[in-house]
Amino acid sequence: MRPIPGATPVPATPERCRLLLEQWRSQLQLSGREQSQLAGQHQALDRQLERLRQRCLRVAVFGRVGVGKSSLLNALLGEEAFATDVAHGCTRHQEARTWHQPIEGLQRVELVDTPGIDEIAAAARARLAARVALGSDLVLLVLDGDLTSVEHDALAPLLASGKPLLLVLNRCDCWSEAEQAALVASIQRRLPAAARHLELIPVAAAPRQPELLADGRVRSVVQAPRVAPLQRALVSLLEQHGELLLALNALGAADRFHQALQRWRLGVSRRAAQSLIGRFAALKATGVAANPLVLLDLAGGLACDTALVLQLCQLYGLPMHGAGARQLLRRLSGHNALLGGAQLGIQLGLGALRQLLMVAAPFTGGLSLAPAAPVALAQAALAVHTTRLTGRLAAAELLRGAQSGGRPGALLRRLAHSDPQVRLWLGERPHPPANLQALLP
Repeated sequence: MRPIPGATPVPATPERCRLLLEQWRSQLQLSGREQSQLAGQHQALDRQLERLRQRCLRVAVFGRVGVGKSSLLNALLGEEAFATDVAHGCTRHQEARTWHQPIEGLQRVELVDTPGIDEIAAAARARLAARVALGSDLVLLVLDGDLTSVEHDALAPLLASGKPLLLVLNRCDCWSEAEQAALVASIQRRLPAAARHLELIPVAAAPRQPELLADGRVRSVVQAPRVAPLQRALVSLLEQHGELLLALNALGAADRFHQALQRWRLGVSRRAAQSLIGRFAALKATGVAANPLVLLDLAGGLACDTALVLQLCQLYGLPMHGAGARQLLRRLSGHNALLGGAQLGIQLGLGALRQLLMVAAPFTGGLSLAPAAPVALAQAALAVHTTRLTGRLAAAELLRGAQSGGRPGALLRRLAHSDPQVRLWLGERPHPPANLQALLP
């Protein structure tokens, strides 16, 4: 399609993401307590947004001890920037160096070295994988043989984070072409289903060749690194999608912060919500007990529940207009159709019984009114129960809505829906399970 003369050009996707994130960030209102409690995540979000503005992309290597992560980065850098040792396990903390490789669309690319994943316990390994994934825009998983159980398990959090991955097979100088082909086929069979589409890039970061000395001894001679396939793959990927990778990571950071903020607000508002639900339950119970007409009971109960949902939304910092509240109530009814039907039947039955007792009062000298009080109390108890149930279910729905993400999360889903490559990178992006019972009023 040819551009229309005089029309304002539409910004590219990464630029639109940046503009939306800057607008979202400028509108983010945090209380002092929220700033204190979410300080770490808040700072991480701002760092990622600053990297997006500066177009500074981070590539992290990940893998077991001794697979040649540091040697691989040194080969890409063309200098001994990261320490290596034949005893292995030199890297104890994350380290970053600037890669002086011109990449169109990016101002700077940082290469990040990480500790070996098999030196630490499984729980700490998962936390390290999560930190590496969250703090980088692209991850290189380095192997030096067939896929181990440690590497297989470490792939799960990386894939779940929606982080783009490149698989690198180091030390390819150690195998013949036939052996390398068999090894690649074995690794691909062992990969999790979500990673089967990934290709292995063969490299030799620090190849050695035996040399026979004049005295008959054999020594190992270091050869020039053979990392051209990886360098070509990296340059091609970053020139095509580098800005988009930065934008996706920034959107992910904003989405995670949005979820954490909403969970915090839900948790803080729990006690206030309990008091609010109690007041509405008392109001509804009083109205049901005092009113003799069943239809008015039902109408008043619906109005009370709608007002409760609106008040809960405002309490949790999630404003909702009347139509949204009615939609939420319909979802609540859908989730509890059987229970709601049973309660409606009980309410109608109790109301009809009370009306019958009142109509019969003139003919029984008022004796038929004696059971009316227990019936009214039963109606009031049922009203209290249904109000509390509505409040808890509304809070649960609001929490699930917060977990599904706000504007950054919605944009991520739209990008995944419209772009097959983004969908492949992001995968399912499952949200961590919410502890609803701890947050519900």
